[in-house]
Amino acid sequence: MKIERIVLRQIRIPLVHFFETSFSRTYERNIIIVEVLSEGLSGWGEITAGEHPFYNEEWTAAAWLIAKDYVAPRLLNLEIEAASDVNALTRHIRGHNMARGGVEAAVWDLQARRNGNPLWKEIGGGARREIPCGVSIGIQNSVEELIGKIETELAAGYQRIKMKIKPGWDVDVIRRIRERFPATPLMADANSAYTLKDVPLLKQLDAFGLTMIEQPLAHDDIIDHAQLQAQLRTPICLDECIRTAHHAEQAIRLNACGIVNIKLGRVGGFGEAIRLHDVCAAVGIPVWCGGMLEAGIGRAHNIAMATLPNFTLPGDVSASKRYWKRDIIVPGVQTTPHGTIALTDDPGFGYQIDHDFLRHATVREETVAATARA
Repeated sequence: MKIERIVLRQIRIPLVHFFETSFSRTYERNIIIVEVLSEGLSGWGEITAGEHPFYNEEWTAAAWLIAKDYVAPRLLNLEIEAASDVNALTRHIRGHNMARGGVEAAVWDLQARRNGNPLWKEIGGGARREIPCGVSIGIQNSVEELIGKIETELAAGYQRIKMKIKPGWDVDVIRRIRERFPATPLMADANSAYTLKDVPLLKQLDAFGLTMIEQPLAHDDIIDHAQLQAQLRTPICLDECIRTAHHAEQAIRLNACGIVNIKLGRVGGFGEAIRLHDVCAAVGIPVWCGGMLEAGIGRAHNIAMATLPNFTLPGDVSASKRYWKRDIIVPGVQTTPHGTIALTDDPGFGYQIDHDFLRHATVREETVAATARA
């Protein structure tokens, strides 16, 4: 493949309902859509960075500059043998995995279209024709409101519930949710809101039969998680601190977790995600697909990734309508009544771009052509 142009579009779309984590409340998303063009074909990717550097150090405005000034120029005017080569071409850019990964994902989509393959097949997936889906529910204004949302999602068929927690919104809340939903698979996601001083509190969560507690300690820590895991019956799932397959190897050696969340942007694209998946599979550590409030393109890429064989737990990939009144793909991602998303066999990521809405939602656009230099 010879990449001729890369088009960046920043879109702004409001969420159907605010989404609150331990560090912020989000009402709308500013997302960078990547289009890579070669020989009359386009491949599409999504840079999943948030609007602020709160989940990790990346955010929309900075990711735009990295993608435009550093990632794109390193791919233009080159004969790229395969999408799997893109990671190595940009690896010397320190960090900025979401900017790198969004562009890399677009090249994978382009390659799949060139080969006439669905993206899931191009990456070596296809272990299942339907992926199991859970939902992530943010912190609500009251426990009653949270219960109402859980009831709605279970009625829609979703197979597990993940709740965001933070100090003051944890043990008592989960106790009430477990009492109301005694048989529902539940997860708690702390987004790094606790420290080892909170071990006595976190040990109380063992009483509720949670599938996992996700990233309770610092976003960049593995060692303290190992110390915490030794004191808990509930498996710890690592998220923010696992950015490479090597990080997963280190966490496994230290017994720091029992489960790993793989987010395509966090690890820099499909190449590293596949390597991380394989590391965990080799030692029997299950993985699942986390979400970053993606629009339809990123959501479709997550579906493809979740067909790899070791994605054995329901992920955060859910229907478009949970987040958007109108998505940038048609049709929007839909779930079955039994809480799954069925694969399509269409080339690329499997959906059509809603170009009218994409134009409507775009607030900034820039093309990087093959003459650009870093």
